[in-house]
Amino acid sequence: MAVPKKRTGHSAQGKRRSNWKASKPEITTCPNCGAKVLTHTVCTACGTYKGKVVSKKAEGYVEEVKEEKKSKKSSKKAEEVVETPAAEEAKAEVVEETSTEE
Repeated sequence: MAVPKKRTGHSAQGKRRSNWKASKPEITTCPNCGAKVLTHTVCTACGTYKGKVVSKKAEGYVEEVKEEKKSKKSSKKAEEVVETPAAEEAKAEVVEETSTEE
């Protein structure tokens, strides 16, 4: 492991740490309710973001229902499964009709 040959002086250490400072978070006011809010975040008081209702806290919140996308393969399989019992019944009827005609 590397070991420094000389000790770092106070001045060099201070220069290196000169950019080591804490910054205050940016705070804005909510246009809807006037509460103080961190920038680019949903207002915790009223549940809006950029003038739109996005949280369950807000009045008028409507939950969006997303439809699941079905792949073509799974839908074909589902159709085959649904058609199979009906197809078997139809085949049984055809077989019965042909046997009664003879």
